[in-house]
Amino acid sequence: MRTFTLAEANQMLPQLEPLLQAAMKSSQELQAALERLQQIGHRVFLSGGSLLNLSNLWELKQQRDDANRRLRTVLAEIDSLGVQLKDLAIGLLDFPCQVEGEIVLLCWKLGEPAIAYWHTVEAGFKGRQPIDDRITGAKSKPS
Repeated sequence: MRTFTLAEANQMLPQLEPLLQAAMKSSQELQAALERLQQIGHRVFLSGGSLLNLSNLWELKQQRDDANRRLRTVLAEIDSLGVQLKDLAIGLLDFPCQVEGEIVLLCWKLGEPAIAYWHTVEAGFKGRQPIDDRITGAKSKPS
């Protein structure tokens, strides 16, 4: 597992922010297409069968598949960088960091100007603490 220093993680934010925004957009598009498909299926069920505009249905399924493909591609790119996506809905990323022989997570949320918090693996987001001297002195480990 790759670990990051605070400086390394902060340097990655300009690269990660557009990726995260693209993933969030694709996720929203995927969810919208899935909801529309579900509505169509429900309408067909309630009517006991229905004539469908197959061209529109095919286009909607194509939109779903395209959004899903874009989302998976971006998520794979984030993962390949060694960064952990914790919550796509709010844009929450964690960066593993080795501090005094222990792995902690540097925690960044979309919209924050820089990484200002960390937490233990067990504590999660609710256990975020401000960056302290232990974190700023941590060394990185290549993947």
